[in-house]
Amino acid sequence: MSAIASLFQEAARLAAAFRQAAPARHMPAHDYAASLACFDEPLPTAGSDMLDVIRRLSDGAEPGLHATTGPRFFGWVIGGSHPVGVAADFLTSAWGQNAGNHVVAPAAAAVETVAARWLLDLLKLPAESSVGFVTGATVANFTCLAAARGEVLRQVRWDADAKGLFGAPEITVLIGDDAHTTVFSALQFLGLGHDRVLRLPTDVLGRIDPTAFLGALDSVAGPLIAVLQAGQINTGAFDDFGKIIPPLKAKGAWVHVDGAFGLWAQASAKTSHLSRGIEAADSWATDGHKWLQTPYDCGYAIVRNEFAHRRAMAIAASYLPLADQGERDPSRYVPELSRRARGFATWAMLKHLGRDGIATLIDQCCASARLMADLLSQQPGIAILNEVALNQLVIRFGADLPSEEGDTLTRKTIEKIQADGMIFAGGAKWRRRDVLRLSVTIFQTTSDEAQRAAESIIAAFKSVSLG
Repeated sequence: MSAIASLFQEAARLAAAFRQAAPARHMPAHDYAASLACFDEPLPTAGSDMLDVIRRLSDGAEPGLHATTGPRFFGWVIGGSHPVGVAADFLTSAWGQNAGNHVVAPAAAAVETVAARWLLDLLKLPAESSVGFVTGATVANFTCLAAARGEVLRQVRWDADAKGLFGAPEITVLIGDDAHTTVFSALQFLGLGHDRVLRLPTDVLGRIDPTAFLGALDSVAGPLIAVLQAGQINTGAFDDFGKIIPPLKAKGAWVHVDGAFGLWAQASAKTSHLSRGIEAADSWATDGHKWLQTPYDCGYAIVRNEFAHRRAMAIAASYLPLADQGERDPSRYVPELSRRARGFATWAMLKHLGRDGIATLIDQCCASARLMADLLSQQPGIAILNEVALNQLVIRFGADLPSEEGDTLTRKTIEKIQADGMIFAGGAKWRRRDVLRLSVTIFQTTSDEAQRAAESIIAAFKSVSLG
């Protein structure tokens, strides 16, 4: 056997062993400091054997790894990195393709073309839209909003791509008060400012208040970008696209939707009512490494106006090949030239699951979330603070206690949950109160696993309450 074959086989063996042990894994044995101690050494003068390096990497890293590929990880909206996507990603790394353009990596560009078409079909978005394969929803929001910035200024005869924002007409940005922090970061990166926005009041679930929205819209003139949300990060709630988008379009606004995980509601008949009207927007940002279960470093920037998308992401140099009619150059749609071939894992997951399999996966996660909510809400002292319409739960312990006492009990219960290690979930602030937030996004989370998780939360709560 060749050295390369032995190396790759050992990496596959170690990877399989880790995945097979994932359902029984608990909290990481090592924190950051302990993990750093495993690797902290001077730069080696001499090299090391290939197999030894891979084994050393595995031995040092595994104690500091979370069980994000297991069925009871609810800490953040994180997908489980499905084995098919991981295998495709293995090949992606082994092939070593730079997916910057269609000449350097013809197969990578071709697979993106097909995967993009499949995504638009699955998510019920306009077929003429363009898709950029980016690192995740953060860069997807940035990319879409870059297209928005350029287009709303072009409509008032200002070329932001050539002239920048110096002396440009002012852009008004309307955004919900409970929008995700990465959208504010994207606005910061684009020179629009994370505070220089018009923040709209939201309801108890984090949805934009349509009445307040209409009042704010009446006072706006000039270039306008509106940022809406599909899946509030705590509650999973959706803005009312049917009420909000039409008056925005009448005003000439560019409407962008941050749908990091909520956009996938479009893929299931049981949840698509939540996102009704979303297809009328101008751009959408979402992740593949959440509900599509691709490995990390995979998101999609989707823009209805391909010309605006390409203008915003233009990279030109004499040594770069030009795309002919019918050819798709991946770098036209992302803020990167050298990049990973993310389309391979996306194509593999879409091909493996198909339309029906993806709908089933989403339905399973949502059903598991509702089951957990039902079980937890039956326990006196535990309250579910949101309507569990999708996959998110906001949980309060000591709901019958004064606010400060409830905060303390909630924090202690979270600490006990994490110490027990049956599941992983983390705390958050919601409406200025401490809560436990659960995100059910991993394909292994069946109803049985959801019941086990709920029972472990109840046991932790009872232990803390009695103690």
